Amino acid sequence: MKLSEFAKITRSTIVSGPPDLEIIGVGSLETAREGEATFLASLKYAAKAASTQASAIILNEKDVIEREDLAILRAKDPYLAFARGLRAFHPEREAVAFRHASAVIDPTAIVDERTEMHAGVVIGAGCRIAAGVIIHPNTTVYAGSSIGESTVIHSNVSIRGNTEIGRNCILHNNVSIGADGFGFAKDEEKHWLKIPQTGRVVIEDDVEIGANSAVDRPAVGETRLKRGVKIDNLVQIGHACVIDEDALICAQTGLAGSSIVGKRVVLAGQVGVAGHLTIGDDVSVTGQSGVTKSIEPGRFVSGLPAIDNREWRRLSAAYHRLGDMVKTVRELEKRLAELQGPAGSSEADEARPK
Repeated sequence: MKLSEFAKITRSTIVSGPPDLEIIGVGSLETAREGEATFLASLKYAAKAASTQASAIILNEKDVIEREDLAILRAKDPYLAFARGLRAFHPEREAVAFRHASAVIDPTAIVDERTEMHAGVVIGAGCRIAAGVIIHPNTTVYAGSSIGESTVIHSNVSIRGNTEIGRNCILHNNVSIGADGFGFAKDEEKHWLKIPQTGRVVIEDDVEIGANSAVDRPAVGETRLKRGVKIDNLVQIGHACVIDEDALICAQTGLAGSSIVGKRVVLAGQVGVAGHLTIGDDVSVTGQSGVTKSIEPGRFVSGLPAIDNREWRRLSAAYHRLGDMVKTVRELEKRLAELQGPAGSSEADEARPK
């Protein structure tokens, strides 16, 4: 691919370098070799940019590096431009019409001929599998479920009954969709009585779910992941949760039942969200925070319980000084005791005329 074509694909502008320079791939500052393009998102990596073996580099609109032998491109967001370049060289493959001999498909299932099904796949009664779907080995799709066009299901995924999955989704290895929500009621003898989980899970278009994550069904109604939601590995989505469009949920995060997460929310790693709460649009929650009450739209919160990030940083800084503060308080208490004297009266009282 010529540099001019690469610039068009990445929506960047050539500043220097021959437009007919051949670009054969993309790589990081450290790994890119001659003929490849790379990117610089921050000047703190300028030293690596100075020594990169790449033939072209994407910069933002203001950063400058001194490399006459390096073709320079500019983009508003170099990381986004790099991602587009990487996708150009590594496009997602389309399904190949194929059905392994060991795949088991119920006679009542409707499966498009343009699907790809590998060894050990099981498709239950009444399922609907659209064109372009790829299902990797040992995946089970329970009765009554549907999978939309061009969705990719990786190996060992379990999709429980009556689940609806949209178009262009990706489910990574060992994902569980539609397992029973965690619902129990305590009876008169204080034993736990299981509540039947009769609802379903709906996953809309363009959703990606990382390996070993689980999305549970509710007792009634539905658990819904809306268009464009991205979920990392080892995430738990409880029963009856609603995750709105383009939310990003990072590894080891857990959402209790009936949580509502707004559009473009970012929950960093190991965030815990209590049940029946609402997190407004465009909220960011930093790693290892605990959300114990609903959060208004647009806030940036941290800590346990999660509070405004600036306040949390101030309190965290104070926390590291607690040892010195305790020592100071003890010294002040000692001095006060000395001033008060043995009977609790101060030296000033002792000096006062009788």
